Amino acid sequence: MVQKVKKDKTPQQAYLALTRLCARGERCTADAARLMRNWGVAATDAQQIVNRLVSERFIDDKRYSQSFVREKINLSHWGQGKIISALKAKGIHSNYIAEALEQFLETDTESRLKTLLLKKMRTTKSKNSADLRAKLFRYAASQGYDFSQIRDIVESIVKEDNGCEYFD
Repeated sequence: MVQKVKKDKTPQQAYLALTRLCARGERCTADAARLMRNWGVAATDAQQIVNRLVSERFIDDKRYSQSFVREKINLSHWGQGKIISALKAKGIHSNYIAEALEQFLETDTESRLKTLLLKKMRTTKSKNSADLRAKLFRYAASQGYDFSQIRDIVESIVKEDNGCEYFD
C-alpha cells in the first residue's frame, strides 16, 4: 500500500486552499486552525491567515453556528444537547450557539422527537415493553434530546401501541 506523503503548505498556499474550502461550505475558525496545523503552517502565520479570512468574511463563526444547527436539526435530527456539545467542542462562542438554537429550535421539537422514535421503534427488537422503553430512551438521549421530553414521548408511544409486534 502506498502511503501519502504529507506535504507542508506555505502560508500563501494555506490561505488559497482555505478560501477554496470556505467558498464551498461553511467553516469555523477551529476548522481552519486544525487544517493549518495538519499542513504544517506556523502558529503565528495560521493566526494571521484566520484573521484575514474572518475580515474577508470567508469565515464567520456566527454564520457557521446557524448553518450547523440548521443541518443537524433538519438532516441529522439531533437534539439541543448534542448540538451544543458539538459546537462547544469546535470552540464556538456560547452567545452564537444560543442565538442559533433560538432561531432554529422554534420548530416543534416534540413532534420531531416523536417521529424519530416511531421510526426507531419499527426497527427495534425487544423482549417486552420495558426493554423497548429503555432502548428508545437510550437512542433519544444519544441524539441529544431532553430527558423529560424523552420520558413523556416514550411513555405515550409505548402506551398507544402496546408494541406487541416489536417483541421477540
